[in-house]
Amino acid sequence: MAKKILLDIDPGIDDAVALCLALFDPQIEVVAVTAVAGNVPAEQATRNVQAIIEQLDPPRWPRIGQATMPEMGLPTRDVQLHGADGLGNAQFQVSELQHLHPSEKVISDEIRASGGELTIVALGPATNLARVFTRDPSLAEQVGQIVIMGGTLNGPGNITPAAEFNVYCDPESARAVMRSNATKTLVPLDITRQVSFGYDLLDRLPADSTRAGRFLRKILPYSFRAYRLELGYENIWLNDVVAYLAAVQPEMFEVEVMAGDVELSGELTSGATVFDRRRNREWRNNVAVATTVDIAAVRQAFLRSLEATGAASAD
Repeated sequence: MAKKILLDIDPGIDDAVALCLALFDPQIEVVAVTAVAGNVPAEQATRNVQAIIEQLDPPRWPRIGQATMPEMGLPTRDVQLHGADGLGNAQFQVSELQHLHPSEKVISDEIRASGGELTIVALGPATNLARVFTRDPSLAEQVGQIVIMGGTLNGPGNITPAAEFNVYCDPESARAVMRSNATKTLVPLDITRQVSFGYDLLDRLPADSTRAGRFLRKILPYSFRAYRLELGYENIWLNDVVAYLAAVQPEMFEVEVMAGDVELSGELTSGATVFDRRRNREWRNNVAVATTVDIAAVRQAFLRSLEATGAASAD
């Protein structure tokens, strides 16, 4: 039976690549894709989710959840690496859908319908999940598992010296999810940044004759240009792709159960993920954290998935 997955994303080029892989994986049933504000504001995040699904036209269309802005707004945006529209300035046109449900309602509905079998892959800020668990705390224990791209274990951050982008965008929500009773795995920046991709990735993308190939060839070249111009790097990271693969092929990762929390108010450390690793620690274990990754295996799994995605999306 296909594994039921809900992706909660803030597209974002790497979010888009992860969603592309998921939508054409025969072992995955993407029951819903919920938008969250992060790389782009809420309205654009929702448009981007629609655009990705419409461009790819997968065999089975998932439900779409509409993003709303976090109560405190967004403290920062990653325009440099993703473009003004979040998708490399591709400016995809989308249909004007009516009666979209808020992301938190879609998530709540799918958790209740899943019988404890739903995996939530959270690739953006934790705004939606925190709202779900705040309104009905019992839902946290009804999720099969949550795999979260976020935080750092040993640092540094990528938006401040201490904080990773997703957590920094909405640290209050990240703390609420971290402290919830949900079964969760954190895939921190320390792990995702061990897997990088060079320009040769562009040669491995599906052909233009496939829907996935046409879509990826419109967005991924922007990443390489942005990483070179903004960061001086020749390679790129696809953090959300690595976290997605941790959800569907966890054997490529080793995890350690830890006691974690999120800093809310430090002048220099707001949004930092903190773990009690003292010999006589006082916090209770509440999250599995990916601590090692088989880099070669993840890279090969990604390339195999790209190839399969191309074959499944041929016109």
